[in-house]
Amino acid sequence: MGTIRDVQVRNWINAGKAVAKSDGDGLTFTLSSGGTASWVLRYRLSGKQREMTLGRYPDVTIAAARKLATEKRVEVQQGVDVARKKQKTKLESARAWTFRRLADDYLTRASKHLAALTIDGRRQQLRDYVHGRIGHLSAREVSPGDIVDIVERSGEKSLHVARLVLIAIREVFAHGVARHVVDGNPCAHIKAKAIIGAPPSRRARIMLTDAELAAMLPMLPEIGRQNELATKILLTTCTRIGELTRAEWKLVNFERKEWTIPPEHSKNKKQFVIPLTEQVAGWFMELRGLAFDSGFVLPLRKRHYGREGDAAMEATSFNAALNRLHDKLGDRCRRFTPHDLRSTARSHLGALGVDVLIAERCLNHSLGGLVAVYDKHDYLTERRKALELWSAKLSALEKGESFNVVPFKRAANE
Repeated sequence: MGTIRDVQVRNWINAGKAVAKSDGDGLTFTLSSGGTASWVLRYRLSGKQREMTLGRYPDVTIAAARKLATEKRVEVQQGVDVARKKQKTKLESARAWTFRRLADDYLTRASKHLAALTIDGRRQQLRDYVHGRIGHLSAREVSPGDIVDIVERSGEKSLHVARLVLIAIREVFAHGVARHVVDGNPCAHIKAKAIIGAPPSRRARIMLTDAELAAMLPMLPEIGRQNELATKILLTTCTRIGELTRAEWKLVNFERKEWTIPPEHSKNKKQFVIPLTEQVAGWFMELRGLAFDSGFVLPLRKRHYGREGDAAMEATSFNAALNRLHDKLGDRCRRFTPHDLRSTARSHLGALGVDVLIAERCLNHSLGGLVAVYDKHDYLTERRKALELWSAKLSALEKGESFNVVPFKRAANE
């Protein structure tokens, strides 16, 4: 060893080309095409060529790499397969992971291919229902009985949540099996149906009638100004609750009256620009005053009471507010979810004479068939006119006034 100098290493890195340079006695400096610089010890054992990564440069200096190589060669001379030994040590360390650590690793890696809303939901389910019971346990020690107990307990609050919790745990352990942290998935033979019963039939989306909207809108101040404005924005813009709770001020353009939903927040993974009516832009401006210095349109309010850092409001908080609203409305309005506001908006857009294609684009629905292939127009102007018409109707209903429908097609041509 001793043929490589530090200045040579820096020159190779600056050149940015993949290289493999020997320092002597099996020690090799490697630079990948991606720019990763490492020290590798190459050796023969039982007639077979082997190699072991000693560490990355500059974390491991030339002097340190030579010292490590000398130590490992001594082990090789004693018949030790140092690369295999390192692999086994790494595997044993992984097997000692707690369930919480395995879950964190799963969420980090899964965030690269799953929707952000899915990751946020699973993180919340694990945090609220799982970590308190098994988060501290070694992942290998978690038994099927532990999981059944968790599902039963979460089912006492919500059967739907219990099913989501089981899915989250199953995915974490599937990740653990793939990473050889655990030998098997303890959820493999657990069925939610056997624990909490069969899922109820899928609930049909509802369209709130004019009478229900006229009863509901004036009652919104009962759930607080922030929740009131959030409800109105969801209803008027046809957006999903997750898109609004994750909205950031840097994506709201008051001058152009546009709100941009980035690809990572959109269900179809495509950027979507929502035109804001004068009324909706005013609601956003008011929310900006209520958000203080937060970067989020709807910040997590608990952060003002000891929580460090900035965070977005969770959808569960908004759902709880709607439940309180329903209790006050009684039989004047059917119970509705945030997603029912989208179905309500879509139905009323159709009733107002808005073209099917434009109404679907208002909801950011992907257009299938040849339309999706050939029609690249985003209908921003048409969507703005449609939402202005819908906003005007909602305003009239809230005030208890009659609304004279102007056919959308005729209004669009004026």
